[in-house]
Amino acid sequence: MRLQDKVAIVTGAASGMGKAIANLYAKEGAKVVVSDINLDAANKTVEDITSNGGTAIAIMANVAKEEDIQNLIDTTVNTYGTLDILVNNAGIMDNFEPAADIEDDNWERVFAINTTSVMRATRKALPIFLEKQKGVIINIASAGGLNGARAGASYTASKHAVVGFTKNTGFMYAPNGIRCNAIAPGGVETNIGASMTNINHFGIGRTQAGLAVNPRMGKSEEIANVALFLASDESSFVNGTVITADAGWTAY
Repeated sequence: MRLQDKVAIVTGAASGMGKAIANLYAKEGAKVVVSDINLDAANKTVEDITSNGGTAIAIMANVAKEEDIQNLIDTTVNTYGTLDILVNNAGIMDNFEPAADIEDDNWERVFAINTTSVMRATRKALPIFLEKQKGVIINIASAGGLNGARAGASYTASKHAVVGFTKNTGFMYAPNGIRCNAIAPGGVETNIGASMTNINHFGIGRTQAGLAVNPRMGKSEEIANVALFLASDESSFVNGTVITADAGWTAY
């Protein structure tokens, strides 16, 4: 098994891509920490893993809160002794607002969950990785982090920031045996749309040019397969980059 005895944290793992990643990592031998703001749903993911012979625990974390990230990683280390793989998956959409319609509260919420949490979790994990000169960080970016017509301005900016943070982190810590990569999924069948509350008509209309060329929707399991590759030693020479998994959407 490709992740035998590795300890992995997956945020936003109660559903969608995070759940698929957690399940696959456990199948490949990892001890998985299922983190989500919805503890009941996270426990359901743990039940799925353990019923199939895997090892997992659930930890409630609102990734927008520094204290929750501190507790998440501290509890992981206290439980399993270390951390090997950090998957920053938790994220939300905006409402397709263009710049003129952005409200500060919404901008700050999107960045807190999509971007600042990635920095904080990475910052907390790095001393663990540096001590043993080995570790893997996988950030879930987006096709919206590579293009301008996939979401609103807040989400687009937040995911572009994740891409830049990933490249910088991968470069900075490459001599220390630490790899940091991102996955940029295209349209994937998840429940992230539930985070949209009041779609901006102008914004959604302008993004139709980009949305309309999507070849197909993806499955969470397809993204999990990419996350497995990046977590395993098979990707030992892959660092500081973004793997796009979108059926060719961004090639247009």
